[in-house]
Amino acid sequence: MEISGKIIAALPEEGGVAKASGKPWRKRNYVLETQETYPKKVCFNLFGDRIDQYAAQLAVGNDVTVSFDIESREFNGRWYTDIRGYKVEAAGAAAAPAPAYAAPAAPLPGDFPPAPADLPAAGPNEDLPF
Repeated sequence: MEISGKIIAALPEEGGVAKASGKPWRKRNYVLETQETYPKKVCFNLFGDRIDQYAAQLAVGNDVTVSFDIESREFNGRWYTDIRGYKVEAAGAAAAPAPAYAAPAAPLPGDFPPAPADLPAAGPNEDLPF
């Protein structure tokens, strides 16, 4: 999934050590505001090396497109939802525009004959243009 908007907040980085594996972890939350008639604020996070990889694009005030996954989990009878970003692009760099017109490879049924300028010139004894 993707969402586009302006970064309005970059919250402090959090970190710790996983109980099960003993490996260190870190994450950082960002708040994005969409550019719609009724703007929405969305808090998403990045984990690990992605924090450093996308730090330049995620400065407050930048317009970005964030690709993300949504995951929910249950803990002690309550449900928690994470929006985890995995790719960030500057807005406008997300997709190249498609060409305005592409000619068909073969004539389609019902196509008109060529324009008269494209027809061979008629000889002196010919009455018909074809």
